[in-house]
Amino acid sequence: MLQNGAVRVYCVDVGYGQLAWKLRCDDRVVNLERTNIRYLTEDKVPDLIEFFSVDVSFISLSHIFPVAAKLTSTDATGVCLVKPQFEAGREKVGKKGVVKEAETHREVVAKAITYAKESGFYPAGLSFSPIKGPEGNIEFLLYVTKEAQQNEITQQQIDDAVQQAHAALAEAGK
Repeated sequence: MLQNGAVRVYCVDVGYGQLAWKLRCDDRVVNLERTNIRYLTEDKVPDLIEFFSVDVSFISLSHIFPVAAKLTSTDATGVCLVKPQFEAGREKVGKKGVVKEAETHREVVAKAITYAKESGFYPAGLSFSPIKGPEGNIEFLLYVTKEAQQNEITQQQIDDAVQQAHAALAEAGK
């Protein structure tokens, strides 16, 4: 983001020590480690965010989108990594936290889209991540915007993204 002209970047992480030293030393970076995003407020992020990216673990996007809606500008856009292992119920997550079933992937992506809409975002793009999660999970990238879109992501587009992910990543192995 900084390389593409961002004036300021807020890095939010419930953990600590994750941010690269080079970024810690950059005056344009606001390090909000040891911060649970569910409780993030305007006093910590006084600027209206124009672009956001989400890569969270052990928390559902259902908790992220409402906070993002409050902290973003009216024309904000974002890219969210949809991680099935944190969106599917425990009964649908296999060994080592891996979700393998295409049907579960379809359900999870559809839920993420619903969460976005419920918070005032318009899902505008969907693809699978070319990189699997650490344990081999197939993950998806959801592009959202606050600006109304004429075309919604359809069930067919969800099905296609899941099918493409399984075809491409099955060949790549773990």
